Amino acid sequence: MARNEQLIRQHKLLQILERYRFGRTLTELRDTLVEELGLTSLHTRTLRRDLEALQAAGFDLDSREESRGRVWKLGPQFRGAHKITASSTELMALSLGRDLLHPLAGTPFWLGIESFWNKIRESLPETVWEHYKKYRRILHVLGMPAKSYEKQQGILKTLNRSILEHRIVEVEYQTLGQAEPKRRRIMPYGVAFYHSSLYIVADSCEVPADQDPLRHLKLDRFVKATALDEWFKPRADFDLETHLRRSIGMFASGSVKTFRVHISAYAARWLEEDPWHPDQQIKKNPDGSIVLTIQASHDLEIIPRVLALGNEAELLSPAASRRAMAETVAQLYLIYQS
Repeated sequence: MARNEQLIRQHKLLQILERYRFGRTLTELRDTLVEELGLTSLHTRTLRRDLEALQAAGFDLDSREESRGRVWKLGPQFRGAHKITASSTELMALSLGRDLLHPLAGTPFWLGIESFWNKIRESLPETVWEHYKKYRRILHVLGMPAKSYEKQQGILKTLNRSILEHRIVEVEYQTLGQAEPKRRRIMPYGVAFYHSSLYIVADSCEVPADQDPLRHLKLDRFVKATALDEWFKPRADFDLETHLRRSIGMFASGSVKTFRVHISAYAARWLEEDPWHPDQQIKKNPDGSIVLTIQASHDLEIIPRVLALGNEAELLSPAASRRAMAETVAQLYLIYQS
């Protein structure tokens, strides 16, 4: 645990020093670290050892006496190693990615995106920038939701730190339909960005032993998060990327089901343009229609997609999901027959 904390501090130290051209004193560095990492206390002697360890590892760090005390800052070799160049085409690609990530505004991720974008902007010749702006005027990103995680930035910092340190977090979480948030204890593994929303992948401490404790918790529903002085051992066989690729949505489940969907020749083109999942399988029929085979954790990851295709699609299996689909269609019929 101590080794993890040291690496987190040292990484954050470099990030802080990158922001301050004229350096920071040990006291200033300590105060900033305590605030940004959510620490209760930190001694300047610990910081001095961290800075000396970074120097020993080859990072170009200088320290000198000034009127406000001994100041630490990045040396010229460190800054020179981060000189960035980009073409107008590369700027175009980066700016599109930046637009797509606007829902992350207010989070530490967005601060990193903006910091990197500004570094590139400052290092580019004006001719390259003008060439980029000319072409950017004809390319737009639409359909992004008007949302921001600014109110949850403190919660996200706590969760990020707890993921890195394997700390148990006590949260107040309010699901849809609940009048008041409920207090829960979770063991967070990672963060997922899906359909412009952030989700925390975590084990729930309150789940009975005979049930899968893994949950996907939407950050929008967190009211409060407190990192406890309790630590957990992550599952040795858990890989976040592998876990998330098992399904097409963000429904948490210990198992996945295989769905088969018949799609007409007319609608098959839509599926070719917008695949549902990278691992989906398609069998083409002689008449141009297809049978889509895909895995998902929950009926609601599939049924709305099938409904969106109207009578151009039919859910073939599993049988229980097909019955659920029939019930949904029957209810819709009752609504619209009047």
